[in-house]
Amino acid sequence: MPTVREKMLKPRFTKELELDNLPPESLTPFWIELIQDGLSQPVEIPVLVAKGKNPGPIFGITAALHGNELNGIPVLHKLLNNLPLNRMKGTVVGVIAANTIAIHHHKRRLYEGVDPNHIMPGKDSGSTAEVYVHRLFNRVVNQFDYLIDLHTSSFGRNNSLYVRADMKNIDTRTMAYLQHPQIIVHNPPSDYTLRGSAMEHGIPAITLEIGDPQVFQIQYVKRSIRGIKAVLREFELMPRKKVAVPPPPVICKSSYWLYTQQGGFLEVLPEVTDIVEKDQVIARVVNPFGTLIKEYKSPERGIVVGKNVNPVAQTGSRIIHLGLIAKTEVF
Repeated sequence: MPTVREKMLKPRFTKELELDNLPPESLTPFWIELIQDGLSQPVEIPVLVAKGKNPGPIFGITAALHGNELNGIPVLHKLLNNLPLNRMKGTVVGVIAANTIAIHHHKRRLYEGVDPNHIMPGKDSGSTAEVYVHRLFNRVVNQFDYLIDLHTSSFGRNNSLYVRADMKNIDTRTMAYLQHPQIIVHNPPSDYTLRGSAMEHGIPAITLEIGDPQVFQIQYVKRSIRGIKAVLREFELMPRKKVAVPPPPVICKSSYWLYTQQGGFLEVLPEVTDIVEKDQVIARVVNPFGTLIKEYKSPERGIVVGKNVNPVAQTGSRIIHLGLIAKTEVF
């Protein structure tokens, strides 16, 4: 005989995220159709909804908007399947894989190489990619009261556990600190990202970058779950609980990437979260015969938010993602 949990986990197939009619204390999986392929078959995304005993806010968490950024998937699996529904207020919606197309092909982007996080909130009548993200936003994300968008670095790079957030907004500032990342980068959402579009629609949102691409990193997954639970407690979806507070994050007023000027084999010297000083050698490029072509120095003091780990570097390849440490936490 199937267990109660197995009965509860029978997925619903729909074109709209249905929350109002879900019973309290329920965990419900959905397959939500966004578009159809060339054979008239639905292209769907998996969404898992945990609804608490009592009414409250709708908290959304999205993962794998880029198909090679997978650490958010086990975060959602472990979080949503273990929430205390009988003591929870409100609803937690986990978009397990926002870009199923890219996941199937072990790629990062949507159709025709379009980055879905650069065209939000899409268009109702546009290219395939524009319609896909428009329906993702309007059929799912637009129902949220809060959003955490889970990402990682891309191919050939390593990331720290860091948050992008508008630190001038009290809600997103609170969400960023409670996530207890290694680094927080102040990043006003004036762009076409999912986070930026959510903010423009009145949904406080942060981006959580969880380590490296195309892998499950358990240590980062565990830290991310602890941080998300802290946020859920702060916004009163879960009962408050005393927990050990990790070391405070490094706050960056801004960040940017440094790039190579010549092609060759690249060695990046500092590790993620290392502090680098102005004029410190951070990378070397050699030619095919091992002769040094160029050393790269840091233009200013900062912290390594992420780094390139792909040794094959053409002109214009990334070196390090340099965070500029804020002298004060007041923005």
